[in-house]
Amino acid sequence: MHRTRRLMLLLALVAMGVAFEKGPWQLPREWSPFQPLHIDDPVTPVTRWKLQRLRNDREACHAVLERASSPSIQYTALADYTPVEDCPLENVVRLQGTGVSFNRGFVATCPLAVSWGLFERHSLQPAARDLLGEEVSQVEHYGSFACRNIYHRENARRSAHATASALDVAGFTLHSGRRISLLDDWQGSGAESDFLRRLNDEACRFFGTTLGPDYNAAHADHFHLAMRGGGTCR
Repeated sequence: MHRTRRLMLLLALVAMGVAFEKGPWQLPREWSPFQPLHIDDPVTPVTRWKLQRLRNDREACHAVLERASSPSIQYTALADYTPVEDCPLENVVRLQGTGVSFNRGFVATCPLAVSWGLFERHSLQPAARDLLGEEVSQVEHYGSFACRNIYHRENARRSAHATASALDVAGFTLHSGRRISLLDDWQGSGAESDFLRRLNDEACRFFGTTLGPDYNAAHADHFHLAMRGGGTCR
């Protein structure tokens, strides 16, 4: 029912967008399904739909990264290639930095890079300011690409990591040097735990699947942020 309501809402928004485009009024850019996605725009129900459209549109996806100003995004566009047999990568970029630095650059599908930019701009940094009093300067991750099945099981389906469409995030360093990790700070009643749990709740606005420490022991020390899925937060 939830997906049906969401689809009906999107159809209504598209219809409304057509009416506005043909009439004397114009929808704000973030509400118009006919306007390209801008990372800096306010998030609306149309945002996810625009994000999904980038999956098979390399040029439009790169244009979103180029337009981003807050944060700016440092990336290198990569040609399609196959780093490991049976795991070809398509529409990927190497992400070097955004408004934050990373413990190392990583290869990601272009839509994953856009989703990270949205998440950082509209969830990560606001949560850090609200709950911790300062912004995040660096993000520690365990990587994005790994040519494997889910949980390394022989008969399981391919992990989202096999296409570089998932990122495992382990911790954050603030501008003051204070470090927050999922392994050490998820449990508890302090601001650090509140910060991590708010991120877990909000990540599915931008990622298809968000798995955290409460999901299972395999995720005790990281967030799994993946494009595949319909908005699962666990």
